[in-house]
Amino acid sequence: MNILEEAQSIIYGDREKTYGHPSVNLDNIAKFWTIYLDAKFNASKTELEGEDVATMMTLLKIARLMNQPDHRDSLVDAAGYLALIERIKE
Repeated sequence: MNILEEAQSIIYGDREKTYGHPSVNLDNIAKFWTIYLDAKFNASKTELEGEDVATMMTLLKIARLMNQPDHRDSLVDAAGYLALIERIKE
């Protein structure tokens, strides 16, 4: 199974069963991150959305790949987070 197939099986399988539809789950994460950022930086104009969470998690995985470019889990996860952006828009 290639990394794209593995990512697809994860985001449409166990993860969705565990965490619910990604649009709901990532929006909930975005709300918590917004609260954190507003409190930390005393800002009230920050408003993250689920797509921001998926994008930033992709960037986290890319940062990890900079240390170990062939780390399969990070490749799969990055592909999965990018695919979630499309799922959010469905």
